[in-house]
Amino acid sequence: MNNKKQYFIYEMHFPTLTAFSFLLLFLAIIPCFYLEIEITYTALMWACLWMIPWLILHEVLHSLSYVIHGAEFKNITYGVCLEKSILYCLCKQNISKKNILYSLLSPFFWLGIVTYILGALLESKLLILLSILNISGSAGDLVMFFFILKLKDVEFSEFDNPIAFGIYTKESLETKKVLGLRWMEKKDDLVRNDFKKIHISKPSIWILIGFLFLFGFSLFLNCI
Repeated sequence: MNNKKQYFIYEMHFPTLTAFSFLLLFLAIIPCFYLEIEITYTALMWACLWMIPWLILHEVLHSLSYVIHGAEFKNITYGVCLEKSILYCLCKQNISKKNILYSLLSPFFWLGIVTYILGALLESKLLILLSILNISGSAGDLVMFFFILKLKDVEFSEFDNPIAFGIYTKESLETKKVLGLRWMEKKDDLVRNDFKKIHISKPSIWILIGFLFLFGFSLFLNCI
């Protein structure tokens, strides 16, 4: 145990998280067979259309939870980086363990579990598909949740890297191996220079335009 607190930097390990995401996708689809819910082509198309707004709502819930549990809104930033398959919300200040645990779990609970139940009760294929999408997309959140849950006397912070975060603690974490996360380094402080409130990468704009074009073309083919 060190006497001095430091930031232990972890980065997402996307191959592992992608595998975990597919596992969650598979597990979330299983109840559809017991509920005898048939996923139609039309429902899939509408789910694709709502996918980006739904993922944005996922990040908004992260930020709401951050602020409700004590973070300052001025330190919250949002971003879209579709070329890396991520939308993100960053809280660029130290926050408590309780705060980050609530924030990590909020989208999974409200947009995943609760929406799934509502979709089943209302027999809404769209809500069920969106909830499955959110459950699958919560792989990184769940890995971070269970990792941080086991730590003691820690604070959490994000900085200018959307795929990394810092754990501020006296405890030595170099030897802790976490499936889905990769330990990078330890620092005395974090650089948080980029406080632009919303950032959308240029490739993301072109990817979104292409996605909307393909969606419109698919609808056209479905109508003729």
